[in-house]
Amino acid sequence: MNKVAFIGAGNMNASIINGLIKQGIDAQSIIVSNPSPQKRIALADSLGIKQTASNIEAANFADFIILGVKPHFISDVCQEISQSVDISTKCFLSVAAGCTIAQMERSLRHGAAIIRTMPNTPAQLGLGMTGMFACSAVSKEQCDYAEQLMKAAGETVWLDKEEQIDNITSISGSGPAYFFLFMEAMQQQALAAGFSPEVSRKLVQQTALGAANMVVYNSDLEISELRNNVTSKGGTTQAAITTLIDGGLIPLVGSAIESALNRAQEIAQQNS
Repeated sequence: MNKVAFIGAGNMNASIINGLIKQGIDAQSIIVSNPSPQKRIALADSLGIKQTASNIEAANFADFIILGVKPHFISDVCQEISQSVDISTKCFLSVAAGCTIAQMERSLRHGAAIIRTMPNTPAQLGLGMTGMFACSAVSKEQCDYAEQLMKAAGETVWLDKEEQIDNITSISGSGPAYFFLFMEAMQQQALAAGFSPEVSRKLVQQTALGAANMVVYNSDLEISELRNNVTSKGGTTQAAITTLIDGGLIPLVGSAIESALNRAQEIAQQNS
């Protein structure tokens, strides 16, 4: 059985650990390291996993090492581990934005088995979307197990090029916030119409949940067709949709995603 170390005890790592435990993975095959004790001890106490303050101890324990620290700490953590641990048979998974495989290789070694991943925050509910890219040193068996790890947090997709990670960041990584903003705007209008805050939120969240599930459960239909199915000619929905389209919603969304992509690329440059 593969052993897994989580470097960092933040929300993303915690989400993946929770998902693994729910899948029936042996809690004693998982260790989390974090310099401050509060989060790591809370995880260990609630889930029965191992915990340590030492990244070295965690890395020595594991076959797979999940790097769940902030991007500007990745190089230091990789260097710390590579200087004290035999990493020749270990596989590293990064969940940090803007840190390339080449940058991690400089702190580990050329030829290290590294997989870049980009999950998103719905991973906390097991409903995440994760893009994955493996360097050539990663074996098929390591890819398969890495995919199993990330599927604990939701759906996964393998990418053909590492550069596509930035596109994943701008679409699904940042994407939940785009939907939250649209929901905020709808909620404000519900409040303006005189509904209570509780009713306004319920109206918006259930509508969003229902719409998302309509997409999920009608995978044979294009999203545009689902939209057309509720847009009667000359009706209220058509009036609203026309306003959104005429107001430039579609190109505006494209520009927003492009801005996120550009920022992801800037972060990568800053970390190089």
